[in-house]
Amino acid sequence: MESSYILLAIIVVTIVLVQVNQRAGSPVIAIVVRWLRWFVFGLGVAHICVDFNLINRPLWVLTVAFMMLWFLGETLYNWLSIQALSVSPLPLFPRYAVNPGGEEWPTQPRLLKIREWLRAQGFKHVQALKAEIGGGIYLRVSVYQDAEARTRIHATFLPQANGTVAICCSVVSVTADGSRFVTDNFYIPFAGFYPEHWFVERLPLRRALPRLLQRHRQRLARETTVPFASEPVADLNAQQHELDQLNTRLGFLNPHAEREEFGKISQAGRYRVWKEIWLLNYLGRSVRYQ
Repeated sequence: MESSYILLAIIVVTIVLVQVNQRAGSPVIAIVVRWLRWFVFGLGVAHICVDFNLINRPLWVLTVAFMMLWFLGETLYNWLSIQALSVSPLPLFPRYAVNPGGEEWPTQPRLLKIREWLRAQGFKHVQALKAEIGGGIYLRVSVYQDAEARTRIHATFLPQANGTVAICCSVVSVTADGSRFVTDNFYIPFAGFYPEHWFVERLPLRRALPRLLQRHRQRLARETTVPFASEPVADLNAQQHELDQLNTRLGFLNPHAEREEFGKISQAGRYRVWKEIWLLNYLGRSVRYQ
């Protein structure tokens, strides 16, 4: 009976968190909801089996068994999603263009506070970009840089299924020896390869931009940065092209001639994406494959 009350309490908490996150758009809350949902499924189905004498096993054994069933079901779902992405016309490295509509920040107060903070810290808006990812859906990016043009902050707006907009930020600097330092908080899987002169640190759970920028500056403490030599749209598209070429050469992506038949992502690449989806969804961690 006590376990029934625990289950009911967890269900209520899960529903409340889901409602809260529809406005907050927090990946941290989303991780908590996924763990709770997983446990609710395992314990709930186990309770049904015990209460109706369907399976003669201890409650905890059934709970673990049905949680494993959830794992298998979600694994199948994720694998089919990766397969669908691989064979879809959606670009993995979309090409950006200058947004003729200018800067388009969502009117949500929590997002507008970020823009005001950027201005207060001396970052100036330099370019608004967008990239079509299919079906008339666009990724929109507002690019800011400091007065010396040595640090750029890309604010990327991600449309969500519930109609809200999430924001992920990327802080970028280039050093005198040609290295590129990137510190971001993206929580969408990449799982591919980065060029050797890129030093990328992905912190999906560090949502506050001030802390993200602080971490970026700590990483550059012993480096000599130089101003960016190209405008944001050219720089970003050059990065996309470099990533596409590198990941094709290293086998994360299939050769272009084979993509129509086998899809864009190779079998090895699909496994890495699947693994990173699990790490991001349940641990908030990203993996960099060397």
